[in-house]
Amino acid sequence: MLKMPPLAKIYEAYTCIADKRIKLEENRALVSSSDGKKNYTVKWQGNCYVSNDNASFWQGYPGYPILAVLMLQKRLPFKEEIISLFSHINWHELNLKYKRDYEKAVDEVLSKINYDTNEIKKETEKIYEELKNLPIEIKRKLED
Repeated sequence: MLKMPPLAKIYEAYTCIADKRIKLEENRALVSSSDGKKNYTVKWQGNCYVSNDNASFWQGYPGYPILAVLMLQKRLPFKEEIISLFSHINWHELNLKYKRDYEKAVDEVLSKINYDTNEIKKETEKIYEELKNLPIEIKRKLED
């Protein structure tokens, strides 16, 4: 992959999955934002993924909607017990609060979770390493 996302996007994907805000279909997924105000569409064809979320479309790295799809497709490993810890987190609000300092937003969330945060970080870094080696492309649109 050419451009990696901030590590925090994996935590946002956890919440997306935990809250069941993603509906997988054959070659697309419908995803709603953490505050429920936006809806995103992820499409894929082979190893090429597109999404209309800001990170994927404008920044060129996989945003949390694509990351959540990759996890549900079993292309990225995850532990269900960790995912379940991240339900009902309004990442949009936190990212505004911390002026897009994603690490501070993650730190606040982790400080409120009653679980071994070192294990959570270790598992998240493992996913991040797997993502680095995943042969996928992020594009603005799929070829016809």
